[in-house]
Parts: sequence; C-alpha cells; structure tokens
Amino acid sequence: MKQLRKWSRILHRDIGFFFIGATLIYGISGIALNHMKDWDPNYVVDIKRTTTAIDFSQKNISKDKILSLLNEFDVSENYKSYNFVENGDILRIYLSGRSSVTVKPSTGEVMAEFVKKRALFYQVNYLHYNPDRWWMWFSDIFAFALILLAITSLFMIKGKKGAWGRGGIYIIAGIIIPILFLIFL
Repeated sequence: MKQLRKWSRILHRDIGFFFIGATLIYGISGIALNHMKDWDPNYVVDIKRTTTAIDFSQKNISKDKILSLLNEFDVSENYKSYNFVENGDILRIYLSGRSSVTVKPSTGEVMAEFVKKRALFYQVNYLHYNPDRWWMWFSDIFAFALILLAITSLFMIKGKKGAWGRGGIYIIAGIIIPILFLIFL
C-alpha cells in the first residue's frame, strides 16, 4: 500500500503539472459556455446607428453608393456583397468577418454591426469544441488523465482525512449532487 500511495503522488503531481494548460483552457471556456444565455463568449458586437441621404432603392443601387456609405464607417475595404431582403424594404451589406450594415431605403436608417472576436475566450472556446483530429486525441488523453487524477487522489492520503474518512464524504457528495441535478432538473 505504501508503494501505491507513493506512485499515486508521483503520477498525480506529474500529470497535474503537464495538464495545467489544458485544465485552464477547459475551465475558462467551460465557464464562458455555461453563460451563453448572458453573453456571447466568442464575439463582441459594436452597433452604430445613423441616417443617410443616399438613395438605396433597388433601381438606383450601385457599388459606388455602397462604398460611399461604408466610407462613413471607415470599412469600405471590408465590403463583400449585398442583397435586398423583406421584399426589397431592407438592404443588407455584408462585410468581411461577421460584420454587416443594414439600410432601410425608405427612411435612410442605417444600422452597422461590427463583430470582433473576443480576446482569449474565442481561442479557448475554439479548442473546447475540438477543432480537428489532433486536438481530439489530445482532449481524449486529457480526459483519461482527469480520470487517472481522480483515481490516484483516492490513494494519496490515508486515515480519517483520506478516501475512507472525511475525503469519502466529499467523494459521495460529489457523486450525489450531479445525480440529483439529473433527477430533479
């Protein structure tokens, strides 16, 4: 049992150190993804509203007019395409990325939505979604390491503070709480 305790500590320590980065990635992105109803963890949207006197009716539309409007927001170099929606009542101008400008030709109302990736959160969420095969394998190894960390922790401390004492109460509580959520929610 002494050897098992010794190797549990060694494995727990070394595996824990190795996977600190992955733990932070999944921890930060997990918190962000848990609160998607409250905010978009991947993108920041900046909305600007104005009016224009430019005639954007379907029969008078031109790329020059669109670029002229986009110059007011200093984004003409990001222009990709446009189309009319809602029976021609709305002009939608698409920019690179996820940004767009919406014009209501009848009133000249303009709403510009500029979308930018949220620093740090976009990147960690990207990894959380397993973007490719190599990261999937790394994530599987990390998941196995978490299982190994849980198992080795059972043998690290002996006596009344260990898994058969106070630690056991925490283990049982950590198992019961998720089960209760599954039953009652």
